[in-house]
Amino acid sequence: MPDLARLGNLAEVQFPEIVHSIGFIGNKLRVGLVDGSYIDFWWSEEIPGRFAYHWERNAIDGTVYRHDNIPHLQWRPVSSFPRHFHAGSQQNVIESTMSEDPEQGLLQFLLFASSVIA
Repeated sequence: MPDLARLGNLAEVQFPEIVHSIGFIGNKLRVGLVDGSYIDFWWSEEIPGRFAYHWERNAIDGTVYRHDNIPHLQWRPVSSFPRHFHAGSQQNVIESTMSEDPEQGLLQFLLFASSVIA
């Protein structure tokens, strides 16, 4: 499992314009953003390599963004399966181009968040 404290520090240092707070919930890194939303970066303790990055924006504009590699069979047609991206809603699923490396994935997802918030 990745070093959550190190990743939290990386988020704060690399994205100070959008990161408001950092917290830890079990095997999850929660990054609070300046717009009142948050991103949970989760890594499985039971299945090596399993992860989900979930940006909860329901209270702001009703959107949800999630990059994960949970092999839900309904997303098998997606070319990057089992990796996939929920683009704005649970049902709008497209190919994922984000890295499976925890550090790179965190940076890519925060860069995406920064582009939406800006």
